[in-house]
Amino acid sequence: MNQGFISRAVIHTGFLVYSILCLLPLFVVLTISLSDEQSIFQSGYHLIPEKFSLDAYAFIFSGNSPIIQAYGVTIIVTLLGTLLHLVISSMLAYGLSRNEVKYKNIISFIVVFCLLFNGGLVPWYMLFSKYLHLKDTLLVLIVPYLVSSVNVLIMRNFFRTIPDSIVESARIDGSGEFNTFLRLVVPLSTPVLATIGLFVAVFYWNDWFTASLLIEDGKLYPLQFLLQSIMNNIAYLQANALTQKLATSLPDETARMATCVLAVAPIALTYPFLQKYFVKGLTLGAVKA
Repeated sequence: MNQGFISRAVIHTGFLVYSILCLLPLFVVLTISLSDEQSIFQSGYHLIPEKFSLDAYAFIFSGNSPIIQAYGVTIIVTLLGTLLHLVISSMLAYGLSRNEVKYKNIISFIVVFCLLFNGGLVPWYMLFSKYLHLKDTLLVLIVPYLVSSVNVLIMRNFFRTIPDSIVESARIDGSGEFNTFLRLVVPLSTPVLATIGLFVAVFYWNDWFTASLLIEDGKLYPLQFLLQSIMNNIAYLQANALTQKLATSLPDETARMATCVLAVAPIALTYPFLQKYFVKGLTLGAVKA
């Protein structure tokens, strides 16, 4: 018993130290964002702000930086994109997991082929801007990523672990395919849906590349692209001799850290609620090929 206690104590201590080392950089970022810009330059970084200041957040939320509107755009895109992605990908994956579906092998080959090859950036841009006419619309931030071959394959493998007797019993009771999927399969697939949903939500939340190519209207800027623009503007002011005096009064390092906090905080606060499904969803979805 003593040996078991000692071994558990060593393991728990190791994980505790590792967790602290992982959280320490995030805490330093938060501390810098709450510090005064001049104190950072004079005395460097500290775990506790030497001089507390909210100037970085005040600058980011100022009238010249419509970050609240960008938050709204990002939240809408993330929620709608994640929900539609789960609906479309799960229905496709469920169809591919059933042996009685005709041509499922051909469709599976197409899914794998799209995983390995794509048309390239130029055809992708022309498709959404010239043919679908989605440029400068909210849909262009959602539609390109509604289906992912990787997520479809993970869901398909997970659906294969659901016993066929459950689906067959529902059919005997007169349940249709859609009703069976909605009322039986989906409740049993909470782990994989939560896992894929987290992946997709993080991707939509962090996506700035699509906006840089297909969004010119400032009212449709997502959060990540707007924050990047703010940092680029500060760097430009500091590099320009005509505006160096103005730039010295603007928060630079603290503003960069504040943007990191604003970008990471929502996802970091959401993850603990989905953590219990995370590992289970990945392992169960990867057991069978």
